[in-house]
Amino acid sequence: MAVDLKKTIREVPGFPKPGINFKDITTLLRDKKAFKQAVDQLHLQAKKLKVDAIAVIESRGFPFGSALAYKMGAGVILVRKPNKLPARTIKQTYALEYGTDSLEMHADAVKKGQKILIVDDLLATGGTALAVARLVEKLGGQVAGIAFVVELDILKGKEKLKKYKVISLVHYDDD
Repeated sequence: MAVDLKKTIREVPGFPKPGINFKDITTLLRDKKAFKQAVDQLHLQAKKLKVDAIAVIESRGFPFGSALAYKMGAGVILVRKPNKLPARTIKQTYALEYGTDSLEMHADAVKKGQKILIVDDLLATGGTALAVARLVEKLGGQVAGIAFVVELDILKGKEKLKKYKVISLVHYDDD
């Protein structure tokens, strides 16, 4: 029997600041049926992309993307906050509503022409995923798609990613 993934996601009002209704996927992750179903649904939509590797975004993209990479027989590329990776990196800075942030990946993580799927837990404004797409493209890779478990439709992040195939499993049309 199918699990209603939305019902396994805890909502935390006022986190990390008042007015935000945080979508906490840790409750989905601990539910073995929901986690399996989420990975299976991502796989069903992504398998036709025939990717070489999956770029997983720190930190909540790690479990979904890693499990999906295993299922797809693909490699895993870690995308982290600055100064967390041990070898030479490339960096992409992107705008936030309250400033800027940066992400890094190893400079040798993507080979020219490789097809890369980017995976994160949640699509809000699209800035984080777009930054990762730029990192992949800087290294000569092709972004095959970008996959999320949750999409906050009201924030219209998909518009920032319109040149890419976007996969989302659970949609919220409120905050």
